[in-house]
Amino acid sequence: MSEPIPARLNLAIAVLAIAVNLACLWVASHASAWWVVAVAAVVFSYSNNTVFSLLHESVHGLFHPHRRINDGAGVLLAAFFPTISSVQRISHLGHHRRNRTDEELYDYYLPHQSWLLKTYWIYCLLTGFYWAIIPVATLWYVLCPWLFRARWFQDGPARWWGFRPFVIDIAQAPIRRIWLEGAFSLALQVTVFIALDLNWIGWLACYWAFGLNWSSVQYSDHAGSPRDVIEGAWNLHFWPGARWAFLNYNYHLAHHRQPSIPWLYLPRHVRAGDARPSFWRIYLRLWLGARPAPPGPGPQPLTPPSPPS
Repeated sequence: MSEPIPARLNLAIAVLAIAVNLACLWVASHASAWWVVAVAAVVFSYSNNTVFSLLHESVHGLFHPHRRINDGAGVLLAAFFPTISSVQRISHLGHHRRNRTDEELYDYYLPHQSWLLKTYWIYCLLTGFYWAIIPVATLWYVLCPWLFRARWFQDGPARWWGFRPFVIDIAQAPIRRIWLEGAFSLALQVTVFIALDLNWIGWLACYWAFGLNWSSVQYSDHAGSPRDVIEGAWNLHFWPGARWAFLNYNYHLAHHRQPSIPWLYLPRHVRAGDARPSFWRIYLRLWLGARPAPPGPGPQPLTPPSPPS
């Protein structure tokens, strides 16, 4: 890796973002005016995206140079999504292998696929339900971890929702660690809810606002990009406030090219000839639904790296 990990900065940002998260949840649950709840939810939608961006750094081993601190921070940060750190790592690294292949192509529909179903997936993404599936899946894993290994689940609900490759990857991982991390995420959410005397209206307002904000970026940085596993992403044009809140997550093509570069240095690795499409142009186009896939075969998934001996 050619760039140093900004470990102290990451730790400071994590503490600040989590503190803002907790403050927003408390305000949204105790405010008497609807507009105060709305403001708290909007602020939370950005602060929790900062938390998620740091979780993304942890997934790539870029939050902290010490492995235990990096992974421990990942477990804590994932609990605020809420999701499971190991599941996020498995899914995200799988995304790097399958990006823009036939297995992970949400903005296009292939000749054998339903336009209606693919458009439905896009609308789930744009309206926050895509985010909601992840905490629900986390809860199901804690309650019944063997569900992900069931063939009927992989070939049924997981295939229907477009998550089959991810579920198969997760099913191959050891259950104990994932279950413990999932139990921690659930325990943290319950502890915060009780300790801050939250209510469901305030909690859901904050988290659904976060889900909308998070989901809006998660495929806008790929939609319409070339069908190439590495080059199939965009360096989106964000307004400065959003760019800092998302910790340069918009420089997604630069990240796919060099996943070992910490977030702080991604702007340096944007190439002069790279397109810089507006986030809003791509985001609004997604509301028109799925488009026919370009003719010809798509790229093949990359071969996963061999586990260390």
